[in-house]
This record gives sequence, structure tokens and C-alpha cells, in this order.
Amino acid sequence: MTTVAYIANEFPSPLEPYVIDEIAELRRRGAQVICCSGKRVSPNDLTPTERSFWKETRFFQPLSDDEVVRAVRQLASDRRVLWQLLRPLLWERGPSPNRRLRTLGHTVMGAALAQQLAPLHVDHIHAHHGYFASWMALTAAHLLGIRFSFTLHGSDLLQRADLLSAKLRACQFCVTVSDFNRRYILRNYPSTPSEKIIVQRLGVDRVLPWPSLAPPPQADHRRFCLLSVGRLHPVKDYPFLIQACASLRDQGLDFLCWIVGEGPDRPALENLIMTFGLQGRVYLVGHVPRTDLPAYYRHADLVVTTSKSEGIPVVLMEAMAHQKLVLAPAITGIPELVEHQRTGFLYQPGSLPDFVSAVSWIHAHKPSLTGIQLAAAASIAASYNRQRNLRAFAQQFLARVSPSEVGHAHPVLQQIRLSV
Repeated sequence: MTTVAYIANEFPSPLEPYVIDEIAELRRRGAQVICCSGKRVSPNDLTPTERSFWKETRFFQPLSDDEVVRAVRQLASDRRVLWQLLRPLLWERGPSPNRRLRTLGHTVMGAALAQQLAPLHVDHIHAHHGYFASWMALTAAHLLGIRFSFTLHGSDLLQRADLLSAKLRACQFCVTVSDFNRRYILRNYPSTPSEKIIVQRLGVDRVLPWPSLAPPPQADHRRFCLLSVGRLHPVKDYPFLIQACASLRDQGLDFLCWIVGEGPDRPALENLIMTFGLQGRVYLVGHVPRTDLPAYYRHADLVVTTSKSEGIPVVLMEAMAHQKLVLAPAITGIPELVEHQRTGFLYQPGSLPDFVSAVSWIHAHKPSLTGIQLAAAASIAASYNRQRNLRAFAQQFLARVSPSEVGHAHPVLQQIRLSV
């Protein structure tokens, strides 16, 4: 039986249901999966399924004083491994001094991860996203003498690629969600063997006929309804959307805009809505359970994304599966999902006039756009089927990490097992 440690920055997370999906599919195929999370998360607002995963997850932030001492001792016990970890931290270009210092802490967390995994005879470590959990995975893999891999989406590659060169050199393979990402990696990290980089798309379930759903608050069938779903975070660029709504109002468009999600930008966005006088038009809905999202999709006329960076957004997949019109910036992997004027609409990134013009045009021509809605749903069924893509992920993943492919354990592994 293959034993895999699977770690994310925060797990379980309602915003990343695909992590649970991948773990469940690996287990269905007979793998033993140990769930790990860099940060401790609260069980509040988790679904029953997420809460069951939470109960079995090993958390590594904060560490106890005893865990820190044992992790530091472990790092100091093998100078060769310690140098392998410190060398990129000291010399690779990119990270700020503050991020380098924080990575030292993540190195200690990685040693603590190795301490916990050592007696469990783990064959492989996989990290979801290229953030600090992937450095923990790299550290633990070095100490245990095993291999690791990680998944890259969007911002973790394009905006927060801290020490990514070192991670790509050390990993057995890297999974990414778009052809754009793969080309970007191979172009910007040319020493990376092409066979290391695997494209594996996410997906959504086939949408069944609409159930009887209560309309969301403020729903009004007479008004054109915009919907955006995502965390209230700078990368989502909701100020751009709010400014666009002000322009649409000034042009006389009668509309509602729902922004579904929660996050640190809420106070600033609330102030911006008041500044532009958009109360009664733009609503920060807050967190909505995934089971309740179909009600918002059902009443939306247009689903929009205004992000500065993305992989391939699951939100757009869901909207298209629901036969909804979508409008998104022509960045990263989005044009692989949204074919302009065939399965949806794209606008020039950062161009407020282009976005506003596109919304106005879609509003004026919406009755004649049924063919695009049907084509969108068909494209999702063909290329972004969740179950089919999960099966492909698990099959490829286990073929690469099967015990026959795993090398002999590093001597440090034996030292760790004796010390725990």
C-alpha cells in the first residue's frame, strides 16, 4: 500500500474543495493518505464532510516549544541536509528579507512534519499550492529521504513564487492546472525537465435540472444581475468591479451586483461602495455555503471575474455548467476555459472601458445569446468533468509515487525514527 502525506497551507478549506476530492480519490484507489495543514483552522462553518477531515488532520502552526526544540535538533543533526535547505534560502533571488526569515520558520515546521511522519513509513509527500506548505514538504522530504511533489494554480506561481526554482529542482514532479502555467514554468525555469510538469485540470459536476430554490436576498427578475464569487482579497480586484458598477449606473443600466465571499478586504470595499453611492445596487453577500450557491447562479444574468491572477477558476466552470454567461479577463489559463464569443466573453485585463462596454453589450443582446450558454455547458462536460479529471489525477499520481518508484530512505530517516 502506498502511503502519502498530503499537506496544504490551510486544510480543510471550504474554498478548496478539490483538495478533499483528491484525497478521497486516492483513498478510493487504496492509498493511505495522511492529512496535514500548515496552519490550524477552526472547525466553525465547515460542512460535516470537512469537519470529519478536520478531526484527522495534523496541524503545524503553532508548534509547541518542545516540538520546536526537537525540530531544530533534527535539522542540526545533518549538516549536509541543512546546507541543502539553507543554500537557496540564502542565495536565490526573489524573496524579500522578511520572507526569507519566515521561510526559516517554515523550515522548522518542515522538520516537525518529518518528526511526525517518520514512524508512519510515508512513501511520498504532496503539497497543494506553492506557498509555504510546499517548503515544509521539501524540508520533510529531504530529512526523510523520500520524494515530494506539489500543485501550482495561479497566484502561487505568478505572484508568490518564493523559492520556486529550488522547489522545482527538488520535486519529483509538479502538477499544474493549465497549459499556460506549464509553458510559463518551462519558459521561466528552463532547467526544469519538461516531463516533471504535468497538466491536470480541475472540474465540476454535471448540473442537474434546477431544484426548487429560494431566491437570494435582493433578487429582482426585472434587474440585470451580475454575480462574482471569490474571497475578498486584493488579487480578486473587487475595487475594479465596484468602479465598473459605478460606470454602469452612470450609463443608466438598471442592475444588481452580488459579490459572494468573505475576506480581509471587506471594510475597504464597504467604504468604496458608500463612496460611489452604490448601496442598493452592490451587495457584499459574505460567505455562502457551496450547497447554497446554485440559488445565486440561477438568478444571475452574468457571472464575472475581475482577478489580477488566476489558475483556471472553478467559479467560471460552475457558472458555465449552469449555462450562465461569463465575463473574465484574458489572463493566464482563462482563455483555455472561456473561448471569446463562443463559450463566454473575455475583456482586456485592467481595462475598465472594455469591461463596462462588454457588460453593456451582453445586457443589450442577452436574449440572443442562448447558443453561447449551451456551448459553455457542453465545453465543461467535455473537458472539465470533475469525476473524470479526478480519476486521471489519481491514476497518474499513484503511477509516479508507487513504492517501486521510491528510492531507499536517507540515513536521517532512521535517526528521526529513533528520536520520536
